Amino acid sequence: MAAVVFDPTAFKARYPEFAAVPDATLTACFMEAGLYLSNADNSPVQNLTRRATLFNMLTAHVAYLGGLLSADGMPRPVGRVSQASEGSVSASFDDVAATPGSGAWFRQTQYGAAFWQATSSLRGFRYLAQPTRY
Repeated sequence: MAAVVFDPTAFKARYPEFAAVPDATLTACFMEAGLYLSNADNSPVQNLTRRATLFNMLTAHVAYLGGLLSADGMPRPVGRVSQASEGSVSASFDDVAATPGSGAWFRQTQYGAAFWQATSSLRGFRYLAQPTRY
């Protein structure tokens, strides 16, 4: 079985907010996404079309966390706003104890949350009883 190859054109068609990001940068984010989902023959996602969709979600998640959508290239704050004021503008965010690869880490962006939900079937336990012989 083949591995998914990153297609920047298809990625930007699905996620047009990343249109200004260079293809090489997105390709690096795609490679990083491989740390969270296997792109090998033994991947838990055997359907290549589905795996490509999941990899695009992961690529968008990694790119967003890396600040690629902000005007200054700096990562945006993530987490729930716990306090905000208007005069002299200030905001506080709840601390997100987000270990990479955990549910909390994926839920920092809409892309990661979609990936987390789409892969819920991969995190379940499957019991296959050993057949008995008569």
